[in-house]
Amino acid sequence: MRIPELIAQRSPFISLEFFPPKKQEEWSAFLETAQELKALNPLYCSVTYGAGGSTQDNTLEICQQLIDTCGFTVMPHLTSVTASEAKINDFLDAISRMGIDNVLALRGDRPAGYTGPDSELYAAFPHASDLIRHIRSHSPHLAIGAAAFPEAHAESPSFTADIAVMREKFDCGAHFAITQLYFDNRCYFDYVDRLRQLGVSAPIIPGILPVRSLSSLRFTLKLCNARVPGELINAVLEAEEKKGPEAVYEVGIAYARRQVQELLDGGVPGIHLYTLNRADMCIRLMEGLM
Repeated sequence: MRIPELIAQRSPFISLEFFPPKKQEEWSAFLETAQELKALNPLYCSVTYGAGGSTQDNTLEICQQLIDTCGFTVMPHLTSVTASEAKINDFLDAISRMGIDNVLALRGDRPAGYTGPDSELYAAFPHASDLIRHIRSHSPHLAIGAAAFPEAHAESPSFTADIAVMREKFDCGAHFAITQLYFDNRCYFDYVDRLRQLGVSAPIIPGILPVRSLSSLRFTLKLCNARVPGELINAVLEAEEKKGPEAVYEVGIAYARRQVQELLDGGVPGIHLYTLNRADMCIRLMEGLM
């Protein structure tokens, strides 16, 4: 079923993001984790897609496994980086044959080790909006999700420019958006207000990633440009110094619970959890909140 129709039926909701394990022997443990997360009754789950299509086959196989074993509504990611129009069409046709009604359309980041010219990197679809427009034309039955950046994309020249890019994604056919992870809810609420002022009424779903450890926080900050409030940094450093990793884990849960509760109180359509293919923290985080 299409995600916009599901959102209309149930709000607030929880949704989940998974990434496909690279090794076949890891799939059994992954599916056990997904089964555990059924306890959260997710509205849908998204499955990532490696840069340049590096895990395309795994993405489709994992989507099928999540449908068959967990009964999840799934939304595969689709990136246009290094992809030809024919390759994009093959993917869209494949998910349609699988009965999947949703796709998350992304430009995608430069693949590791890529040394070719930028003109070839995004030749077919230079921007996410171009990919969205193509999906709308080629597969009009699909519901299209887009990525949103409450603190602006790292490549954006300004916040105002980034808001304009987001508006264009909706003008080109996106039905809803999921935000990149962030740690300050003021960024999310201000971002949504600015989009509403531009006439965007589509759901903007906040993406939440609880801090598991000091090392995971450092790794996360290498992947995106999310700003970490001093309150959280100080709490994590103090917990690590005085009590160790288990205390950091508890700090991460407590902070994320406050963040989610504030979002729910503010009337968000739902909460999208970046699971990192782990069940324990997500279940602890949401306990008693919905």
